[in-house]
Amino acid sequence: MSSVKNQYTTIGLMSGTSLDGLDIVYCSFEKKNDTWIFSIINNDSIDYDITFKEQLKNTVHLEPRALLTFHNEYGSWLGNQVKKFMNQNNIQVDFVASHGHTVFHQPEIGLTYQIGSGQHLANACEQKVICDFRTNDVALGGQGAPLVPIGDQLLFGQYDFCLNLGGISNISFNSGEKRIAYDISPANMLLNFICSTIDKAYDKGGAIAKTGILNPTLLDTLNNLSYYKLPFPKSLGYEWFTEEMMPIIVHNQDSTENILHTAVHHIATQIADAIKKTKHKNSSILVTGGGAKNDFLIQTLQQKLDGFATVVIPSEEIIDFKEALIFAFMGVLRERNEVNCLQSVTGARKDSSSGVLYYPS
Repeated sequence: MSSVKNQYTTIGLMSGTSLDGLDIVYCSFEKKNDTWIFSIINNDSIDYDITFKEQLKNTVHLEPRALLTFHNEYGSWLGNQVKKFMNQNNIQVDFVASHGHTVFHQPEIGLTYQIGSGQHLANACEQKVICDFRTNDVALGGQGAPLVPIGDQLLFGQYDFCLNLGGISNISFNSGEKRIAYDISPANMLLNFICSTIDKAYDKGGAIAKTGILNPTLLDTLNNLSYYKLPFPKSLGYEWFTEEMMPIIVHNQDSTENILHTAVHHIATQIADAIKKTKHKNSSILVTGGGAKNDFLIQTLQQKLDGFATVVIPSEEIIDFKEALIFAFMGVLRERNEVNCLQSVTGARKDSSSGVLYYPS
């Protein structure tokens, strides 16, 4: 049986809310003396072309039939990318673990939906697939997010905090015997949206933001959004961003440079405040995700932390592929019927081993 295995080779797939592209990671996991050891063997990042990116962005507005059709098409596309990746690298795996691409995330009404049909994926790559990691947790009354903290705890436990700066900034840390985690604020989702108003995909290194000056009124408006006053567990989705934050940015008359500069200060303020509230002084913060490469954001964060904690930037491999790696690991835990969704993180009624298995036919 799979539960007696202590070694796995698997592929993890991640497509984030920032719509950068598909991350593919081929990795191995081994359990030794109750400790998990991992190795990233191969990886690739496949950029979405403009048309595909627009399709993904607009899925939230599709009619039901069109959405389900695209769900299947995207699953087949994912499977084809996996097959190509496996052929290029001449690899074999126990299974493929896929996050899918989030379209709807409204846990307060019991809804979360990631496109990328597991059956179509399995058929296209001719491999066993584990996916749909969020639905069960939401069905148990949880937020279905963040899911990465189980990997933070078991693979990156040497750091006091794990901070991911993707489309959304989220954090995880131990508090007593429990792992705590939640979404702090929009991150690249906000910065990339502002860049899109001047036909740029993103602000490389935060270079444009650095040239701006602070808009105190805009900063106060962003900092006073009601989400930031909510207790955790809590999570953010693209719908919240479009309804609550996007109108503030669209109606602001300041220059793009100043709006970007202020947005960076907003993100850094929210993160620093969240870390300081824990009272974990002299701590280490592992920072991953695309935002870890935004030098201006990292500098601003370190300033706002004011010596409270130290930012650690890992290798580029970990920055870029940590989330895909952890979804591969979540697949391993699901394969072993071990907990991969934490009640303390999501607010669900209980811990669970989540993920749906599909076999190629």
